[in-house]
Amino acid sequence: MLFNSFEFAIFFSVVFLLYFLSYKQLRAQNFLLLVSSYVFYGWWDWRFLSLIFISSISDYLIGLRIDKSENTAVRKRLLLLSVFINLGILGFFKYYNFFAESTVDVLNFFGFQSNPFFIKVILPVGISFYTFQTMSYTIDIYRRQMKATPNLLEFMAFVSFFPQLVAGPIERAKNLLPQFGIKRKFNLSEAKEGIKQSIWGLFKKIVIADNCAQYVNHIFENSDTLPGSMLLIGVLLFAFQIYGDFSGYSDIAIGISRILGFNLMQNFRSPYLAENIQDFWRRWHISLSTWFRDYVYIPLGGSRSNSKIRRIYNIVVTFTVSGFWHGANWTFIIWGALHSLFYLIQNAFSNLFGQNTKRPISIPKPLSIVITFISVTLAWIFFRADSVAIAIKMITEILSSSLFVNPVPYLKQFGSFAQPFILIISIGYLALFELMNRNASYSFQVSSFKIPIKQLAYCSLLLLIIFFRATNGKIDFIYFQF
Repeated sequence: MLFNSFEFAIFFSVVFLLYFLSYKQLRAQNFLLLVSSYVFYGWWDWRFLSLIFISSISDYLIGLRIDKSENTAVRKRLLLLSVFINLGILGFFKYYNFFAESTVDVLNFFGFQSNPFFIKVILPVGISFYTFQTMSYTIDIYRRQMKATPNLLEFMAFVSFFPQLVAGPIERAKNLLPQFGIKRKFNLSEAKEGIKQSIWGLFKKIVIADNCAQYVNHIFENSDTLPGSMLLIGVLLFAFQIYGDFSGYSDIAIGISRILGFNLMQNFRSPYLAENIQDFWRRWHISLSTWFRDYVYIPLGGSRSNSKIRRIYNIVVTFTVSGFWHGANWTFIIWGALHSLFYLIQNAFSNLFGQNTKRPISIPKPLSIVITFISVTLAWIFFRADSVAIAIKMITEILSSSLFVNPVPYLKQFGSFAQPFILIISIGYLALFELMNRNASYSFQVSSFKIPIKQLAYCSLLLLIIFFRATNGKIDFIYFQF
């Protein structure tokens, strides 16, 4: 059940009505959310509801035991049990075949002939997201950063909360879980803001991402027959596709949650206006980057280590594991490793030529933004390509003389230029609001506009959403595969 589907519109309308009719009874509201979330998730494949149930029950019970125990060794063993259960489920469904194939490749390389034993495993939607969300709960209890909740209903509703269940934001229990213990009445001003943010998210998804997808899919699927100029267009469009797709989902999730009386964390903040890679990760998929910071990077020692080699190791491991979180393919691992390389280059430059050095070099902000965008876009090639070989071949072609081949004859095969023209205008529309509101909770802020302009902005968004939804149909969100 996709946010951009008619089924979801009907589903949410029913949930909304029943939810606020039961506002006087908190348990009834939470029970409705739990049932609704299980229906929402079961719409894809009801068999995987058992995985959410197992994660919820095990972490609820383990959390209570950790909280009550004063024995450090017992607490640690319980935490390891929680991590083992959660990563065991995630590892089997997402990474088994990857490790099986990689092991066989290594054995064959050393002369031991063997064949991999593959299992036909369907990847459960959103498993990486809710696994990290429930894991952070037991880790925070172990660190005594929060108390375990005795309320099973609230905890199960927290783990399976449908707006952010399958693609985030990855919420911390400290933020979201207490909100299930508060009665939630309908708040008109919050609902209005939620609707606005959801509309903006639908615009990003349906108008930007889904239109980019048509060109991106064709270009990447036929990369071996296209010149560098077309490949560059495909890569640039993918940069906007994945941003529109993923940040669009987050905006819809946050907007829907606001309508229901919940506040989720901001997940994107104009990432393509970042001035360096570190700034990019403060703005891109914030809930994941802060998760890896708090539960991987800092526990490894972070930047506090006295050893330069250790600090480099901490950065490389964190980014590489982050890449592997996205998918069981070497392309994602290289994507993460590339970001660690960019991060290390940035640190080295700051140490040599920063403002507090003997030879400070000041790079103009616009140039810093362009360099960062080019670096991020280059890495996206590995993220999108089906294999490392294809990604390398695409980069080689882009850097060749075919980069200067006229792309217009190739673009004509897509038919009328009307749709790409509207797409370019829409990307410009998005970029304008990103520039105007780069640090806002979401970029579509029009409250300061005069009423006619404000109405025109809303109407244009809605018309574009309706037109392209009817033209393109419903297309899955990219991050559902993670």
